[in-house]
Amino acid sequence: MTTAEEQRAYRIEDLSHLSGTTVRTIRAYTDRGLLPKPERQGRANVYDDTHLARLRQIADLLERGYTLASIKELLAAWDAGTGLGGVLGLVGEVDRPWSDEAPARTALAELTDAFGGVMDLTAVEEALRLGVLEAVPGHDDEFLAPSPSELAVAAELHRAGVPLAAITGHLREVRGHVEHISERFLEFTTEYVFQRFLQHPPTDEEAAEAADLIRRLRPLAQQTVDAELARAMRLRATEHIRRHLGDAAAFTPPAEQEPPGSGAEAGHRSSAEGAPPEATAPAPSAGTVPSAAPSSTPPSPPSVLVPLPAPTVAAVRELVGADRVPAFVAAAADREVAARRMDALADRPAAP
Repeated sequence: MTTAEEQRAYRIEDLSHLSGTTVRTIRAYTDRGLLPKPERQGRANVYDDTHLARLRQIADLLERGYTLASIKELLAAWDAGTGLGGVLGLVGEVDRPWSDEAPARTALAELTDAFGGVMDLTAVEEALRLGVLEAVPGHDDEFLAPSPSELAVAAELHRAGVPLAAITGHLREVRGHVEHISERFLEFTTEYVFQRFLQHPPTDEEAAEAADLIRRLRPLAQQTVDAELARAMRLRATEHIRRHLGDAAAFTPPAEQEPPGSGAEAGHRSSAEGAPPEATAPAPSAGTVPSAAPSSTPPSPPSVLVPLPAPTVAAVRELVGADRVPAFVAAAADREVAARRMDALADRPAAP
């Protein structure tokens, strides 16, 4: 055995010292197939520079955040003749952050000011569990916000009157939907774009091509979600407002109504004929307009759909709060309707 060969042969203790890996870990790597089995010389196991290089590669990949399972797949691809550089470039492209937003540090005092000036440690612990905040080692009163914009949205919702418990509950619900969307997008692109790269360990050229495809497809998921969310919000918001305020605004105060057949009512119907459907009132049906003819039931007021004036809505909002406007308007309308029915009963002549 030459001097050069002796320098390339290591006992497990020597390999442990040179690589910075414990003897126990080296044996575990060997059992899991991450490390080639050593050569048996007599009663001793002998390692060489191949083992030392492999241990250093494993340590480097662990520092970059790869799991042992993914490292085993990468090393197997390399042993099969695929350049590790191309594979690492592909995996690195996948692991790259999917947002340009930079994390930001925030102090506990800043969080307290942003959320109403009251320190709520329970809410902070919940934010840590959700990943909205991350602890900063050695700083109990300082946190890292991976997405400052998400934290700002929560603060704005809280200032608008949404309780913290409702905000965190909403975040959990939204996160579940978004994770489902991301899973479906990955399944879709894997089936139609990346399936050909999964049949065998990719070569350097194939890995580079796949990494380029990921760079091109990366923004498509967010663009699709943004466009569809804007579309859904435009439609649903209109339906939501009409559902909650449409019935409450579907009454005309009695003082603004004229007796049936009067000139004012006729003029109102004439001007309404040229208005768009959402701004006009449906024609009163038979039996809904009070008349002089006797009837067995009290007449109901005519159903006229007239949007409330903006100043009126603003005044009601200032009086009772934005969340109580529909209930207040509905109650006021019910009271007016009941008053009109009572007036009609009082004015009706007694039956013979």
